[in-house]
This record gives sequence, C-alpha cells and structure tokens, in this order.
Amino acid sequence: MATPDLPPPPLSPRTWPTWLLVGLGWTVARWPWWLQRAAGPWLGRVLYHLLPGRRRVAATNLALCFPERDEAARTALLRANFESLGLGLFEFLRAWWGRLAPVDRGFGITGLEHLRAAQEGGRGVILVSAHFTTLEVCLRLLCQHVRLGAMYRPHEQAAMEWAVKRGRLRHAEAMFARDELRPAIRHLKQGGVLWFAPDQETRRGDSVFVPFFGQPAWSLTSTHQLARLSGAAVLPLFHERLPDGRYRIEVLPPLEGFPTRDATADTARIMATLEGLVRRRPEQYLWLHQRFKRQPDGSRRRYL
Repeated sequence: MATPDLPPPPLSPRTWPTWLLVGLGWTVARWPWWLQRAAGPWLGRVLYHLLPGRRRVAATNLALCFPERDEAARTALLRANFESLGLGLFEFLRAWWGRLAPVDRGFGITGLEHLRAAQEGGRGVILVSAHFTTLEVCLRLLCQHVRLGAMYRPHEQAAMEWAVKRGRLRHAEAMFARDELRPAIRHLKQGGVLWFAPDQETRRGDSVFVPFFGQPAWSLTSTHQLARLSGAAVLPLFHERLPDGRYRIEVLPPLEGFPTRDATADTARIMATLEGLVRRRPEQYLWLHQRFKRQPDGSRRRYL
C-alpha cells in the first residue's frame, strides 16, 4: 500500500528500467542477513577494482586528510573503506525495503538523555551527523527510539526517488529535500527531531569555505540557518558498525552557545565537530565524494 504522504508512483515507459533496478534491489534487500554480511566485503573488493575513478577520488581525499600516514597505511584504509562501502550497500537496501531483524540484535544506543533534555519545553532538535556508510541502517535503528524526520538529497530518477522515499517513510516521520527549508523549520518549531548531514559539497544552498581535515571545504551554512530560524538545539550524532557486526549510536551533548550571529564561525564549528566523528571510524566514512573539488581561488581540484 502506498504511503499517504506520497503521490502515485511514476509509471511511464521511461521509468521502467529504473523499476527493474528497484525490483532487483527489493529482492536483494530480503536476502538472509548472514549472506548480506558475507557478500558485502566481497562486493567492496570487487568495486575497488571496477571503479578506478572513484577509487582515485577516495585515495586523493585520504591523502589530503591524513598526510601523517604513509602510503601503505592509506592504501590499507582505502581497501577497508571499500569493504565497508560494499556492506553499506546491502545495509542501504535492507533499511529501505527489507526487514530490520536480525540487524537490530545487540544494537546499542547511548546519550538519549541529552536528546530528551534538549526536547524539554517542546524545543526542536537537530541531530547533525556525517555521511558514514552506516547512515541508512542506523537511521532506521534510531527510529525505534525516536520519532524523527531527515533532510536528504533527492534522486534524479523519479522512480528511484519515489521508491527510496517510500522506503524511508516506513520508519521516519518525515523526509525533507535539501531545499525544503521552510517545512523543515516548521517541523523543528513543532518540537520535531531532524537528522541532518551537512558534510558534503553541493551546488545548492548558501555555503562558505571552512576547514575540514585542514583543507578549505565548501560547506553548507544550513545548520546555522535551521537553528537560528527554529530555535532548535543542535546535537552531534555518531553511529558505527562494530567489528562483531553490531551497531552503535551515540547522541552527544548539545553544542553550547549555538547558533551565534556568525554563519561562517558556526559552520566551521559544525565541520570541526563532524571531523572529530569521522576520525573515530575513518574506514566507514564516504570518501568517494569529491569533497574538496571547489577551491577558494575559484579553481577546481582535478580528482581524476
């Protein structure tokens, strides 16, 4: 049955190839969890060789962000990152279209007291996180404890956008596209909780250059804007996949004195906070993104 918040699915002939991919994804999402866990790292190793362009992007990012590590250490991190990515693809599919069990077995969450305290008096809360490969599965796990909405980047293909959004709305309270600031602010003013990951470069939205791993990074000021216009508290959110396959989520204390009147300073603080989270589990971060493509002098970094 279609989700009430969505229009009917797009079914024109041009969407049929995408629907075939969705059907394949829906099938894979229902594989036994033990099989997905075994296939994930293997798939990552295959992608390491099949996607040389993306491998070079990730390698460049690691060289920029971890200059203190030698080439052998960065190569090992790169390989581990692709294995995490391979498993993350199965986690994405399962979070969108599969059953959560037994993924939630042994799942741990800490810091909910920070969230509950921030919500007192009906105040909204922004949970600010980074693009880890565990993002989708941990979002679904968190929804077992918290009613929340999330901001996201829409898919270009209409059929994929409909199918993924429907999958997310099975457990999330609301989904807001990156440019839907007004409904997101309304959600926060009504005391809602909003998951937001502002760590990637984007062509839309007000952005400034601030440091990220010691590099100038074109970064969205949206966290500052959302907090300033809604009065919401901002709490960092960390999530990880443990070596034994279990998942852990940590809600950190709110950022005190946030926001200020300085959007650039606030954005720099957000990016420094997210950098600290990424350093905990660098192998699980999405390094495939061309994070430092735009340069302050107007030039573009050549990743490929």
